[in-house]
Amino acid sequence: MTLTEIKREARAEAFARRKAAFAARSPDDGDRLTGVLAEHVGKTLAGYMPMRTEIDCMPSMAAHRGPVGVPVILGAGRPLKFRQWHPHANMVAGEFGAFIPETGDWVEPEVLIVPLLSFDRRGFRLGYGGGFYDRTLEGLRAKGPVTAIGFAFAAQEVDEVPIEATDQPLDLIVTESEVFVPSR
Repeated sequence: MTLTEIKREARAEAFARRKAAFAARSPDDGDRLTGVLAEHVGKTLAGYMPMRTEIDCMPSMAAHRGPVGVPVILGAGRPLKFRQWHPHANMVAGEFGAFIPETGDWVEPEVLIVPLLSFDRRGFRLGYGGGFYDRTLEGLRAKGPVTAIGFAFAAQEVDEVPIEATDQPLDLIVTESEVFVPSR
């Protein structure tokens, strides 16, 4: 089986696990993330607009004391850019149905909340397969320090995410039940 096939199968399994966790979600699932972000007051944060069964990081984004951006897809094979967001921003549909602010300044994040399908204790994540966050993290890390926080339901953890050389690791993983620094 090729790595592409292995990842495709892993994604199908991960979607099912995440869907079940989403169905059992609680309104306080993001409390740990809000606590973690309190350590980053004043830093530029990038979150995401949750889609389908992604865990909701918006309450933590709204509580952040500092600039907040959300990802904008500029095209296949390109890194993400981040448009400034606030809770009352006028949102429009962007690529793949993710909502983005209709207008706003571009911001460069120092801290990113990264969505995912599955994660492992090494800090690797399985995303949707477009490589957007991997390219983005690689570019941001080349410029200076950046903290990538994986945010997920605990049920999304797997023993080992299939990885390739371009996959960027996470610096911290936050679930509704714990916060941990990956072991590499």
